[in-house]
Amino acid sequence: MASFSVAELGYVQGERRLARLATADIDGQPHVTPVGMWHYNADLGTIDVSGHRFASTRKYRNVRANPKASLVVDDIASQDPWRPRAVIVEGTAEARPPSEDGTEALIRITPERVISWGLDDA
Repeated sequence: MASFSVAELGYVQGERRLARLATADIDGQPHVTPVGMWHYNADLGTIDVSGHRFASTRKYRNVRANPKASLVVDDIASQDPWRPRAVIVEGTAEARPPSEDGTEALIRITPERVISWGLDDA
């Protein structure tokens, strides 16, 4: 399992509003979608992604069939000078069903590789 640097965690847990989740179906057909709900699960060292009616989504079904996923959180720190920044989390994903307490279904990504750039320029 890969771990996050302090800068990567700060960025992923910051005020970003949108990320992109990449999954693939059982045949390997890729599917990339924007997501707005994710958080770092400090107890497990994972990224948990969820959303409204999440268990009915293609991304959720894809992870049930093919347990690989990638999440990209990025933005542009400055346009002049040009300073993009990003954290990419690649790993094994698990589709977790809704819980009895009403918690929405989620995709839990266990990081195998974390890639980042532009964070030290922030």
